Amino acid sequence: MVGDLPRRLVAEAIGTMLLVLFGAGSIVAALVLGKGELDYAGLGIISLSFAVVVAIVIYAFGSTSGAHINPAVTVALAVGRRFPWAEVPFYIVAQLVGAFAGGLLIVAGFGRRAVGLAGVGLTKLGEGVSYGQGILLEALGTFLLLLTIMALAVDRRAPSGWAGLVIGLAVACEIFLIGPFTNGSVNPARTFGPYLTNSLFGGDTPWAQFGVYVAGPVIGAVLGVLVYDLVARPVRELPETAEQGTAGEIVGEREPLDSGPGGTVCEIPEARLPHDDRARDPAGHGVRRRWRSDHRR
Repeated sequence: MVGDLPRRLVAEAIGTMLLVLFGAGSIVAALVLGKGELDYAGLGIISLSFAVVVAIVIYAFGSTSGAHINPAVTVALAVGRRFPWAEVPFYIVAQLVGAFAGGLLIVAGFGRRAVGLAGVGLTKLGEGVSYGQGILLEALGTFLLLLTIMALAVDRRAPSGWAGLVIGLAVACEIFLIGPFTNGSVNPARTFGPYLTNSLFGGDTPWAQFGVYVAGPVIGAVLGVLVYDLVARPVRELPETAEQGTAGEIVGEREPLDSGPGGTVCEIPEARLPHDDRARDPAGHGVRRRWRSDHRR
């Protein structure tokens, strides 16, 4: 992550707004066109919309704020000591505000139909699904999401450039499975925005079920981080200081290049470089990455 906290919070708010607008908004579009009916094929289109917008937000804001766009992700990363607890409340507030803004934009675009016919794309338990089953299904979906985030966006051993696409596909995958039963939220902010907007415009909102969309995602997200650290990236095999985070800043110290004019050398701690860039310096203090420039400073 780069940038000061206010800029990162704006990025989180915009990213969550886009998630709700083009994710939950796709549900509204499907229900409006289907006159209130939605089949499994329609759910596939909705899943694709969520996948694409998540990928876009990650590529756009991942290097700025981390593109959590999900309170469960923020809490889980803090539990895994990859995000400061002091910033967690600020991130969550920004995500909730962005989600509400996304809900308002849905109503602005579709009018009252978005409320009366589609509930602003809100999430609710399917017929015959109990509160406990809802929590379990939401936890399983979020577990898959966090495993993907840990493997592709946090662990620097992962190939670069794939995080946004694969995380988006993970969101689509979980909606395929749990969408018919819980609508596949895996994100308290994604549920909160349409709930609040629908209530504001007089719609029927199942606030009694909101706990499902908080407890399930948070439990699943925390378990995803803990399982990844215990199984895929155990400290006993890979120290905590080992490289992680494809969006992290590389901070180094420049000095003149001995072999010729116009070059520079960057001293970078070993833990901040990908494996294939490593070349330990003779003194063993770190890693020396060498590059040349044709222009003089």
